[in-house]
This record gives sequence, C-alpha cells and structure tokens, in this order.
Amino acid sequence: MSKHEMNWAAIDADPRFQALHKKKTTFLWSLMIISVVYYFLLPIGAAYFQDLFKIKVWGPVNVGILFALSEFVVAWTIAAVYAKRANAEFDSMAAEIINDAHNIK
Repeated sequence: MSKHEMNWAAIDADPRFQALHKKKTTFLWSLMIISVVYYFLLPIGAAYFQDLFKIKVWGPVNVGILFALSEFVVAWTIAAVYAKRANAEFDSMAAEIINDAHNIK
C-alpha cells in the first residue's frame, strides 16, 4: 500500500468508526420514525377524524389545513435537530477518525 492509500477495511473496523456509525444510524432511524408517523397522521386524520379536521380556526382555515402546514414545520425542525446533533457530536467524532485515518491499520 502506498503512502497516500487508505486502509478502508481497517477504518471500517475501527471501534471509533463503529461507534459513530451506530450512534448516527440509531439517531437517524429515530428521526425517520418520527417523521413517517407524523406524515401518515395527516391522511389518517383526514380519513377517520373528518369532524376534527373540519373545525374552522380562522376564516376558511381549518384544523386540517393547519395540520398539513405543520408538516413543513416538523420537517424543518427535524432537519434542524439533525444539523445541531451532527455539528455537536457526529462531526467531532468523524474529525477524530479522519485525522488519524493514515495511521489506522
């Protein structure tokens, strides 16, 4: 192996990489489950809770429209939560691995 080649198998086997991968995967799965559940609450609510979704809030705006618009708020919140966690934890873990990548055998 030349001086600039990486031993990707060794990096993959490194306990720090395994810990990073596990933490990140667990966190992403939890965010995905939250987003999918929230996403499907809209069609479920529209189908089975029509009386609730028809309640007028302000003029022509009803609970169903507000719930649909809240999907955007939830999506942006999930993105912000991920970005905050990645900046605070995942990036520093990855930087440590990257800085030592040439020494991992």
